[in-house]
Amino acid sequence: MDEKKIAIVTGASRGIGRATAVELAKIGYFVIINFKSNESAAQETLSLVHAVGGEAEISRFDVADSTQTKDAVKTIVEHYKNIHVLINNAGVTADGLFMLLGEDEWDSVINTSLKGFYNITKPVLREMVRKKRGSIISLSSLSALMPNRGQSNYSAAKAGIIAASRSLATEVARFGIRVNVVAPGLIETDMIKEAPVEQIKQMIPMARLGKPQEVANVIRFLCSDDASYITGQVIGINGGIC
Repeated sequence: MDEKKIAIVTGASRGIGRATAVELAKIGYFVIINFKSNESAAQETLSLVHAVGGEAEISRFDVADSTQTKDAVKTIVEHYKNIHVLINNAGVTADGLFMLLGEDEWDSVINTSLKGFYNITKPVLREMVRKKRGSIISLSSLSALMPNRGQSNYSAAKAGIIAASRSLATEVARFGIRVNVVAPGLIETDMIKEAPVEQIKQMIPMARLGKPQEVANVIRFLCSDDASYITGQVIGINGGIC
């Protein structure tokens, strides 16, 4: 019996995570659809995977909780014996001027994006090193690369992901493990539903927002053998914003 190729996608109940889960399913991955609280949305992602002929299951855990995350990874490994791909997509925003930013607003963003990166990547990496293969792709943001008023917490978390990923790439390349980052700009997701879209478009050379599918396409490529010599890179997906 052929070994299933397992991909974990955190925060896969909507947006970029959902599009990524579907794309990976299309190229033969069995997708673990992670979600924190919205089970009905995760079930919708599962239905979309099935609609393209793919296989998946949903897995509820909060990447900000180290115990939950470690237990979930242990269960996945015990059942499927391997993990080929990890997509660190889970993230939250709590925007506000730094002088007015509460400690809980700082911690929630850092703990989900950056501590969450640590919580899940470490146990997954242990399995990848054992098998001497794997691809880890983490979602950063344009906000990590250029100033954005009111997002000091989000920018710090996403910049930390870039720095951690590039360092990690140098540590594990010799084990056949690739570590890359994608940094989307303004993408049509719930995260920007309150944003002044028409004003934002004027800042983008392509004069439009990106689509989750366009980010998922790049992630799919980075997971494929076509990207076998790419590691330690940060790929911007932002319509030309420099």
